[in-house]
Amino acid sequence: MALRMIDHGTKEYQQMVNLRNEILRKPLGLDFSAEELELEKDDILMGAFEDDKLLGCCMLTRMDAATVRLRQMAVPRNMQGKGIGRALMIFAENVARDHGYKKLCMHARDTAVGFYQKLGYGITGEPFVEVTIPHYIMEKAL
Repeated sequence: MALRMIDHGTKEYQQMVNLRNEILRKPLGLDFSAEELELEKDDILMGAFEDDKLLGCCMLTRMDAATVRLRQMAVPRNMQGKGIGRALMIFAENVARDHGYKKLCMHARDTAVGFYQKLGYGITGEPFVEVTIPHYIMEKAL
């Protein structure tokens, strides 16, 4: 498995959009707007690949000089539990550190909280609803 950056607008980026749509949006009856996808051109986009096949993805969005937010973590259901998400998280943390960030935060779906806690993330605050489902703000010092 190779972990690498993805350039906005490439065929790898289209694979990323398709995976995120399939895993994160379609089950909720949602889709991405062209405006949402256009905003991602300034984000740090990452993927885990086996040859040219995308196995998982995530992105980092700058919040301020010290903080970056993990977004859109997606691994196909049949590939979950195989270490892809964990490898992507370690890669994302290293990329964030390399860019000078001191803290990584996220809006974690309630079903993913345990996964992130195993990687050292803590819940900060009360649950809230985003894209129709419960989420928690989680963060970790880098």
